[in-house]
Amino acid sequence: MSDRRILRLSGSDAKSFLQGLVTNNVDRLGDGLVYAALLTPQGKYIADFFLAADGDAVLLDVEASLAEGLLKRLNMYRLRADVQVEMTDLQVKRGTGDAPEGALSDPRHADLGWRLYGPEGGDDDSDWDAIRVAHCIPETGIELGPESYILEAGFEALKGVDFRKGCYVGQEVTARMKHKTELRKGFRTVQVEGAAPAGTEITAGGKPVGTLFTQSGGKGIAYLRFDRAKGEMQAGDARVTWQE
Repeated sequence: MSDRRILRLSGSDAKSFLQGLVTNNVDRLGDGLVYAALLTPQGKYIADFFLAADGDAVLLDVEASLAEGLLKRLNMYRLRADVQVEMTDLQVKRGTGDAPEGALSDPRHADLGWRLYGPEGGDDDSDWDAIRVAHCIPETGIELGPESYILEAGFEALKGVDFRKGCYVGQEVTARMKHKTELRKGFRTVQVEGAAPAGTEITAGGKPVGTLFTQSGGKGIAYLRFDRAKGEMQAGDARVTWQE
Protein backbone atom coordinates (compact mmCIF):
# COMPACT_ATOMS: atom_id res chain seq x y z
CA MET A 1 0.00 0.00 0.00
CA SER A 2 1.76 3.14 -1.25
CA ASP A 3 -0.33 5.37 1.01
CA ARG A 4 1.38 4.01 4.16
CA ARG A 5 4.90 4.38 5.57
CA ILE A 6 6.52 2.23 8.23
CA LEU A 7 8.75 3.70 10.91
CA ARG A 8 10.90 1.60 13.24
CA LEU A 9 11.63 2.58 16.83
CA SER A 10 14.54 0.73 18.38
CA GLY A 11 16.67 1.03 21.52
CA SER A 12 16.22 -0.02 25.12
CA ASP A 13 13.67 2.76 25.80
CA ALA A 14 11.57 2.35 22.63
CA LYS A 15 8.49 0.85 24.28
CA SER A 16 8.55 3.02 27.40
CA PHE A 17 9.09 6.07 25.18
CA LEU A 18 5.94 5.28 23.21
CA GLN A 19 4.02 4.39 26.36
CA GLY A 20 4.43 7.96 27.61
CA LEU A 21 3.26 9.50 24.33
CA VAL A 22 0.45 7.54 22.67
CA THR A 23 -3.19 6.93 23.58
CA ASN A 24 -3.08 3.15 23.87
CA ASN A 25 -1.23 0.62 26.01
CA VAL A 26 2.04 -0.39 24.36
CA ASP A 27 2.33 -3.31 26.79
CA ARG A 28 -0.30 -5.07 24.63
CA LEU A 29 2.08 -5.44 21.68
CA GLY A 30 2.58 -9.08 22.65
CA ASP A 31 -1.08 -9.71 21.76
CA GLY A 32 -0.86 -8.28 18.22
CA LEU A 33 -1.38 -4.92 16.56
CA VAL A 34 -2.11 -1.90 18.77
CA TYR A 35 -4.12 0.97 17.27
CA ALA A 36 -3.23 4.34 18.82
CA ALA A 37 -2.86 8.05 18.21
CA LEU A 38 -0.52 10.89 19.08
CA LEU A 39 -2.27 14.03 20.32
CA THR A 40 -1.42 17.64 21.04
CA PRO A 41 -1.26 18.69 24.71
CA GLN A 42 -4.76 20.12 24.08
CA GLY A 43 -6.02 16.64 23.20
CA LYS A 44 -6.38 17.17 19.45
CA TYR A 45 -5.40 14.66 16.80
CA ILE A 46 -1.94 14.68 15.22
CA ALA A 47 -1.77 11.17 13.75
CA ASP A 48 -3.26 7.70 14.16
CA PHE A 49 -1.26 4.55 13.47
CA PHE A 50 -0.74 0.86 14.15
CA LEU A 51 2.08 -0.40 16.35
CA ALA A 52 3.57 -3.87 15.84
CA ALA A 53 6.30 -5.69 17.74
CA ASP A 54 9.47 -6.31 15.70
CA GLY A 55 11.66 -8.22 18.12
CA ASP A 56 12.74 -5.68 20.70
CA ALA A 57 11.86 -2.84 18.30
CA VAL A 58 8.43 -1.45 17.35
CA LEU A 59 7.06 -0.83 13.85
CA LEU A 60 4.78 2.16 13.40
CA ASP A 61 2.39 2.02 10.41
CA VAL A 62 1.11 5.51 9.51
CA GLU A 63 -0.54 7.30 6.58
CA ALA A 64 2.20 8.42 4.20
CA SER A 65 1.35 12.13 4.25
CA LEU A 66 1.85 12.21 8.04
CA ALA A 67 5.04 10.15 8.19
CA GLU A 68 7.71 12.84 7.89
CA GLY A 69 6.00 15.14 10.35
CA LEU A 70 5.51 12.31 12.82
CA LEU A 71 9.16 11.28 12.49
CA LYS A 72 10.28 14.80 13.34
CA ARG A 73 7.88 15.07 16.26
CA LEU A 74 8.98 11.75 17.75
CA ASN A 75 12.61 12.82 17.49
CA MET A 76 11.71 16.09 19.20
CA TYR A 77 10.25 14.16 22.15
CA ARG A 78 13.19 11.76 22.27
CA LEU A 79 15.50 13.94 24.39
CA ARG A 80 17.90 11.61 26.26
CA ALA A 81 15.89 8.42 25.83
CA ASP A 82 17.69 5.45 24.28
CA VAL A 83 15.46 5.26 21.23
CA GLN A 84 16.18 5.62 17.53
CA VAL A 85 13.41 6.46 15.06
CA GLU A 86 13.93 5.73 11.36
CA MET A 87 11.93 5.43 8.16
CA THR A 88 11.97 1.93 6.63
CA ASP A 89 11.30 0.46 3.20
CA LEU A 90 8.75 -2.00 4.58
CA GLN A 91 5.32 -2.07 2.98
CA VAL A 92 1.83 -3.11 4.03
CA LYS A 93 -0.38 -5.81 2.58
CA ARG A 94 -3.95 -6.07 3.82
CA GLY A 95 -7.03 -8.11 3.10
CA THR A 96 -10.23 -9.58 4.50
CA GLY A 97 -9.88 -13.18 3.30
CA ASP A 98 -7.65 -15.91 4.69
CA ALA A 99 -4.70 -14.33 6.49
CA PRO A 100 -1.20 -15.29 5.29
CA GLU A 101 1.49 -16.42 7.70
CA GLY A 102 2.76 -13.55 9.82
CA ALA A 103 -0.30 -11.34 9.28
CA LEU A 104 -1.84 -9.51 12.22
CA SER A 105 -5.53 -8.81 12.77
CA ASP A 106 -6.69 -5.21 12.45
CA PRO A 107 -7.68 -4.39 16.04
CA ARG A 108 -10.32 -1.79 15.12
CA HIS A 109 -12.92 -4.24 13.82
CA ALA A 110 -12.95 -7.88 12.73
CA ASP A 111 -14.38 -6.96 9.31
CA LEU A 112 -11.19 -4.99 8.52
CA GLY A 113 -9.25 -8.22 8.24
CA TRP A 114 -5.47 -8.38 8.53
CA ARG A 115 -2.27 -6.44 7.87
CA LEU A 116 1.12 -7.90 6.90
CA TYR A 117 4.46 -6.07 6.96
CA GLY A 118 7.19 -7.00 4.50
CA PRO A 119 8.87 -6.15 1.18
CA GLU A 120 5.63 -6.10 -0.84
CA GLY A 121 2.47 -4.04 -0.46
CA GLY A 122 -1.05 -4.22 -1.84
CA ASP A 123 -4.51 -5.46 -0.90
CA ASP A 124 -7.13 -7.93 -2.06
CA ASP A 125 -9.52 -5.31 -3.50
CA SER A 126 -11.93 -5.47 -0.58
CA ASP A 127 -14.46 -2.64 -0.51
CA TRP A 128 -12.77 -0.73 2.30
CA ASP A 129 -15.10 2.27 2.08
CA ALA A 130 -18.15 0.02 2.51
CA ILE A 131 -16.57 -1.59 5.59
CA ARG A 132 -15.61 1.76 7.10
CA VAL A 133 -19.03 3.29 6.49
CA ALA A 134 -20.89 0.27 7.90
CA HIS A 135 -18.93 0.46 11.16
CA CYS A 136 -18.29 4.22 11.27
CA ILE A 137 -14.50 3.95 11.08
CA PRO A 138 -12.88 7.31 10.24
CA GLU A 139 -9.90 7.56 7.88
CA THR A 140 -6.82 9.77 8.12
CA GLY A 141 -7.08 12.79 5.85
CA ILE A 142 -10.79 12.25 5.14
CA GLU A 143 -12.72 12.25 8.41
CA LEU A 144 -9.72 12.65 10.74
CA GLY A 145 -7.89 15.98 10.81
CA PRO A 146 -6.13 18.46 13.09
CA GLU A 147 -9.37 19.60 14.77
CA SER A 148 -10.47 16.06 15.68
CA TYR A 149 -10.89 14.80 19.22
CA ILE A 150 -10.40 11.04 19.34
CA LEU A 151 -13.46 10.30 21.49
CA GLU A 152 -15.68 12.16 19.00
CA ALA A 153 -13.98 10.02 16.34
CA GLY A 154 -15.00 6.80 18.11
CA PHE A 155 -11.55 5.69 19.23
CA GLU A 156 -12.95 4.01 22.33
CA ALA A 157 -15.08 1.64 20.24
CA LEU A 158 -12.15 1.17 17.84
CA LYS A 159 -9.89 0.07 20.72
CA GLY A 160 -7.59 3.03 20.13
CA VAL A 161 -7.47 4.48 23.65
CA ASP A 162 -6.76 3.03 27.08
CA PHE A 163 -8.10 4.91 30.12
CA ARG A 164 -6.06 2.90 32.63
CA LYS A 165 -2.56 3.03 31.13
CA GLY A 166 -1.41 6.25 32.78
CA CYS A 167 -0.25 9.56 31.39
CA TYR A 168 0.35 10.40 27.73
CA VAL A 169 0.30 13.62 25.72
CA GLY A 170 -3.28 14.96 25.68
CA GLN A 171 -4.42 12.48 28.34
CA GLU A 172 -5.94 15.08 30.68
CA VAL A 173 -8.31 16.50 28.05
CA THR A 174 -9.25 13.03 26.77
CA ALA A 175 -9.99 11.74 30.28
CA ARG A 176 -12.09 14.80 31.08
CA MET A 177 -14.16 14.28 27.92
CA LYS A 178 -14.69 10.65 28.94
CA HIS A 179 -15.58 11.11 32.60
CA LYS A 180 -16.86 14.65 33.07
CA THR A 181 -18.72 15.64 29.92
CA GLU A 182 -21.31 14.23 27.55
CA LEU A 183 -20.24 14.11 23.92
CA ARG A 184 -22.37 16.51 21.90
CA LYS A 185 -20.65 15.95 18.56
CA GLY A 186 -19.10 13.02 16.78
CA PHE A 187 -19.00 10.67 13.81
CA ARG A 188 -22.04 8.56 13.05
CA THR A 189 -23.22 6.40 10.15
CA VAL A 190 -26.15 8.07 8.38
CA GLN A 191 -28.55 7.15 5.59
CA VAL A 192 -27.90 9.03 2.34
CA GLU A 193 -30.22 9.40 -0.65
CA GLY A 194 -28.26 10.83 -3.54
CA ALA A 195 -24.59 11.79 -3.38
CA ALA A 196 -22.46 14.73 -2.32
CA PRO A 197 -18.69 15.30 -2.30
CA ALA A 198 -16.84 14.38 0.88
CA GLY A 199 -16.70 17.48 3.05
CA THR A 200 -20.18 18.75 2.12
CA GLU A 201 -21.93 20.64 4.91
CA ILE A 202 -25.09 19.06 6.32
CA THR A 203 -27.97 21.39 7.22
CA ALA A 204 -31.38 21.02 8.85
CA GLY A 205 -33.93 23.80 8.58
CA GLY A 206 -31.24 26.02 7.10
CA LYS A 207 -28.92 25.59 10.12
CA PRO A 208 -25.56 23.80 10.00
CA VAL A 209 -25.68 20.35 11.54
CA GLY A 210 -22.38 18.77 10.52
CA THR A 211 -20.40 17.43 7.57
CA LEU A 212 -20.86 14.43 5.27
CA PHE A 213 -17.76 12.43 4.39
CA THR A 214 -17.26 8.92 2.91
CA GLN A 215 -20.34 7.34 1.30
CA SER A 216 -21.09 3.79 0.17
CA GLY A 217 -24.23 1.79 -0.51
CA GLY A 218 -26.71 4.48 0.51
CA LYS A 219 -24.90 5.23 3.77
CA GLY A 220 -22.22 7.65 4.84
CA ILE A 221 -19.98 8.74 7.68
CA ALA A 222 -21.05 12.13 9.02
CA TYR A 223 -19.72 14.39 11.73
CA LEU A 224 -22.84 15.58 13.52
CA ARG A 225 -23.92 17.99 16.19
CA PHE A 226 -26.33 15.61 17.92
CA ASP A 227 -28.81 18.15 19.26
CA ARG A 228 -29.48 19.50 15.75
CA ALA A 229 -29.33 16.24 13.76
CA LYS A 230 -33.08 15.67 13.74
CA GLY A 231 -35.41 14.56 10.98
CA GLU A 232 -34.52 15.05 7.34
CA MET A 233 -31.27 16.88 6.59
CA GLN A 234 -29.57 18.06 3.42
CA ALA A 235 -25.97 17.76 2.17
CA GLY A 236 -25.85 19.49 -1.18
CA ASP A 237 -28.29 17.57 -3.38
CA ALA A 238 -28.33 14.56 -1.06
CA ARG A 239 -30.92 13.83 1.62
CA VAL A 240 -29.49 12.66 4.93
CA THR A 241 -31.22 10.99 7.89
CA TRP A 242 -29.85 9.69 11.18
CA GLN A 243 -31.39 7.27 13.64
CA GLU A 244 -30.01 7.66 17.18
